Amino acid sequence: MTEHSKSDLKRLHILETGRALVVRHGFGGVGLARLLKECGIPKGSFYHYFSSKEDFGKALLEHYVATYLARFDALIAGPGTARDRLDRFWTAWLAQAGGAGIASQCLVVKLGAEVADLSDPMRAVLNDGIAELVQRIALLLRAGAEDGSLRRFDDPEATARMLYATWLGAAILAKLDRSQVPLQQALAETNNQLSSTS
Repeated sequence: MTEHSKSDLKRLHILETGRALVVRHGFGGVGLARLLKECGIPKGSFYHYFSSKEDFGKALLEHYVATYLARFDALIAGPGTARDRLDRFWTAWLAQAGGAGIASQCLVVKLGAEVADLSDPMRAVLNDGIAELVQRIALLLRAGAEDGSLRRFDDPEATARMLYATWLGAAILAKLDRSQVPLQQALAETNNQLSSTS
């Protein structure tokens, strides 16, 4: 194993450990001392990878966005109509096996409002990631209109943004209510919105 790959693995370890802490405590609730203790690294090692806590937060969100988009791509890569592939994504929001569902682990839900006021670079990472996801959903809406599995929308991008906003809002409500009901309602509303017309 090369030194470079060891370095990459150590950086990834810091990011993944940090993400678990941030999911539980928020970005502001995770001090550097706590992160270093959980990672089992000295302060100098942290600053070898990140110039500041904000730089760490930006890298954390970049890693999260890349992982999230890769998960989306994997979910929609299988066979079936565009509707089938989108349904796999919505279903993943409801998955709760071991608390690993998209909604329960979503850093947009956890950090969106916090980082929007705290750090413009971190806000931009989340905003750009959402824009990429919306574009992917819009592509599936177009594909669904072509294969007949989804109704045709005049503005697929606007519809994709609305759908994401519906699910994001439902995820926040589900977190507050500690219930799947808002997400189940989002699924019902999504199914109603996407149903192809005869």
